[in-house]
Amino acid sequence: MEAVLLALADDSRRTMVEALAEGPASVTELAALLPIARPGVSRHLRVLREAGLVDVRQDAQRRIYSLRTEPLAELDEWLSRHRRLWEQRFDALHTEVARGKRESVPTAASTSARTAEHPATVAGDDDHERGNVA
Repeated sequence: MEAVLLALADDSRRTMVEALAEGPASVTELAALLPIARPGVSRHLRVLREAGLVDVRQDAQRRIYSLRTEPLAELDEWLSRHRRLWEQRFDALHTEVARGKRESVPTAASTSARTAEHPATVAGDDDHERGNVA
């Protein structure tokens, strides 16, 4: 799996993988998608091939590359275990945040009760703010 992750770490190789997900392609077709020369594309394809992400077959004078999905499925399976763990943690965090908001939001009844107990603390009471309270 490490070779797959290293191969996918490069933007050009990810572009090639995405193109090959649409169907097989030659080096020339893949090179047209990238701002690099054909020898560079060939080097990237070698990395993808060594990682097990692509197969190559000879078609007359052309080499045709196709995507192998098995390594991507293995990677997805590994990631899904971690995804489930983090989703559970984020769900728990969301629940705690919602609980905290419910506990800290004053209700109309509690606001009225506080105002009745301490009428001078009502916002905008200029006499209280100036200290002119009897």
